[in-house]
Amino acid sequence: MAAPPIDAIWNRGLARGRSSYRGRVARWKTKRWHIAQCAVAAALAWLVASELLDHPVPVFAPIAAVVCLGTSYGQRLRRVAEVTVGVALGVLMADLLVAAVGAGWWQLGLIVGLAMTVAVLLDGGTLLVNQAAIQSVFVVGLLPGTGASLTRWSDALVGGAVALLAATVVPAAPLRRPREQAAVVLRKQADLLRGAAEVIVDGDAEHGLELLADARSTDPLLRELKAAADEGMAVVASSPFRVRHRPEIRRMVDVVAPLDRAIRSTRVLMRQVAVAAYHRRPVPTAYAELARDLAHAVDVVAAELATDRVPVAARSFLVRVGLDSGRVERSSEMTGDVVLAQLRSIVVDLLMLTGMGQLEATDTLPPPPR
Repeated sequence: MAAPPIDAIWNRGLARGRSSYRGRVARWKTKRWHIAQCAVAAALAWLVASELLDHPVPVFAPIAAVVCLGTSYGQRLRRVAEVTVGVALGVLMADLLVAAVGAGWWQLGLIVGLAMTVAVLLDGGTLLVNQAAIQSVFVVGLLPGTGASLTRWSDALVGGAVALLAATVVPAAPLRRPREQAAVVLRKQADLLRGAAEVIVDGDAEHGLELLADARSTDPLLRELKAAADEGMAVVASSPFRVRHRPEIRRMVDVVAPLDRAIRSTRVLMRQVAVAAYHRRPVPTAYAELARDLAHAVDVVAAELATDRVPVAARSFLVRVGLDSGRVERSSEMTGDVVLAQLRSIVVDLLMLTGMGQLEATDTLPPPPR
């Protein structure tokens, strides 16, 4: 086999490099607010600790501020508490034990072990345990017997306070992101349903397998949706200026579970459609029409969620598809029956997105054809 030409290898390398660069730039754009927030908080924490508390080198104040804020909105309040308590615990344990056993290599190991043990027994999180260990190392290694170790705790308090203040200033983007991502997931589902309709009609097995692979690649979209919903809840929990958005974010959190089920049902549908096309098993064309109508209803759901509305307008479209699913002809193949069952299952999951409960959504559909 002939080796690929140098030009082709070079072009592929350039294409991958450009794609990787674009991905890194896109990631930076999503984190630029966090970066700016951490930078400003670090500078402010140093200023407060050095000017107001007269600490000569208050290095831990900006460190605490940056650690507390991090590059995500999630669990900021918890991080502030864990850093503050962890520093206090590490400093206290180290001060007491250095006074009792002195400072040295074996004392350092003993003090770190005891500080982490106490932190774990207090049911502290990973950050608290790590901070207790780190602060005990600093006290034993750099500040034994000087009495200056307690300044580290006050620096931690300054950094945590600045982080809390900075955490209240949050842009609107994290509040829009859950509904925008839900619309992305729904549009992908609508595309898959239209593709399923095409495969049912033309029996193109290769197209069916491509769509199945596409359906199986939707997990990252769902993970992004869940992360966006969690981040939105973290924002309204940490910022008093965004509390009024809690109902809409709570609504988006409630959307995640039924939408996840709807996508999973769509994957099963795509697998059955691909199998039917591959084995040339007939599926009634009426099922293709159901899939198209369902795709249209999904588009309506996506449009409503994207504009921050409860998708009640889509309910009538979904109910109509559900009613039609009870009137279509029965398939002569088991694969066709499964296709119809999955279409009906998707209708139920999407009806739950419109505010219906599980039983109410299920009862909306008539019995399947016999």
